[in-house]
Amino acid sequence: MVTLPLALRRNLKDQLKAQARQLGFDLLGIALADQPATWPHFQDWLRRGFAGRMAYMHRQAQARSHPRHVFPEVRSVIMAGLNYKPRQLASTLALSGSTGRVSCYAWARDYHRVLRRKLQQLLRWLQNQVPDCQGRAVVDSAPLLERDFARRAGLGWFGKNTMLINTRLGSFLFLGALLVNLEFEPDPPLDTFHCGTCTACLEACPTQAILAPHLLDARRCISYLTIELRGPIPLELRRAIGDWVFGCDICQDVCPWNRKSPPGRCPDLVPRSDLVALDLLELFSLTEAQFRAKFAGTALMRARRDGLLRNAAIVLGNRKDASAVPALCLALNDPAAVVRGAAAWALGQIATADALEALRKRLDKEADESVRAEIANALRELTFLPSASVQ
Repeated sequence: MVTLPLALRRNLKDQLKAQARQLGFDLLGIALADQPATWPHFQDWLRRGFAGRMAYMHRQAQARSHPRHVFPEVRSVIMAGLNYKPRQLASTLALSGSTGRVSCYAWARDYHRVLRRKLQQLLRWLQNQVPDCQGRAVVDSAPLLERDFARRAGLGWFGKNTMLINTRLGSFLFLGALLVNLEFEPDPPLDTFHCGTCTACLEACPTQAILAPHLLDARRCISYLTIELRGPIPLELRRAIGDWVFGCDICQDVCPWNRKSPPGRCPDLVPRSDLVALDLLELFSLTEAQFRAKFAGTALMRARRDGLLRNAAIVLGNRKDASAVPALCLALNDPAAVVRGAAAWALGQIATADALEALRKRLDKEADESVRAEIANALRELTFLPSASVQ
């Protein structure tokens, strides 16, 4: 631990915040490095199975009990926030029949890279001021309960949708942390709660993933289903996904605190036009190499090719657009079983004669039992459709 005189600490803290603003951060606060207040709630959340198949949450659970498990010499947690609010909210964009909606956090470069570079620059500046300073930059890939430390550092409060909300900037915030061996005077935590009686986020969630204020069942969340889940999306949740092909912003888009908050200004996060809405039909024509070339350096790589194509098939099935049948027939022969299964479901939803023929042909040679079940279920539903419905 590096101990500095009180006057020097206060002056250094003011300089640190000024330097953070110069680097483009919108918020910066400091919290003591001790056990997060929400640690018991996190343990209970895991025990209740709300993490779904995110096994890493369980593997790293104990490490999240204290930031020293991430950086043993830590004495202070410096929390930074970067506003990424778009000029037009994702859920309000008008989409064509063959495009899918993408969460706005993924419209630009991978935020992990952007924040990590800025945090490392801030750490180098701090080390120039205090040569004995040591630290580690963390951007949600290390086992740290960032939102807890952000609240304790005064950056915001926990909304009913579990997001951190700032009174000036709303909830479209990327959070990053610097764990350092310097003992700063902490900022006052934001202990007030500003959601009042509002339940907009709970009511707007298409899958009812927000079970109660501050309680999210990730297994029902569209972001989990389209990004973290590696297998088939549960049948009962597919229609509720609507046209979201990667992530979901609905619980943020409806939040009153995001109505008047300013859009983000970071030049490294300028949206790419081809990522704001994905061409779903194009996705099925991409090889693995082409997929990586298109999405390298973006957050969409998190879903991987198989996951993104699975999602694309679900969205096309929800659209019931007959023009998607050729692409979905191509997907019926994809190497990944999860893609073939989703394509089968989508073809069953579109229910054209060509879709029906493709399903029957694929059933004759499909070896994977889960895909065979998807095809059989789609054919079973088509059997009970009025003859006029299959065109």
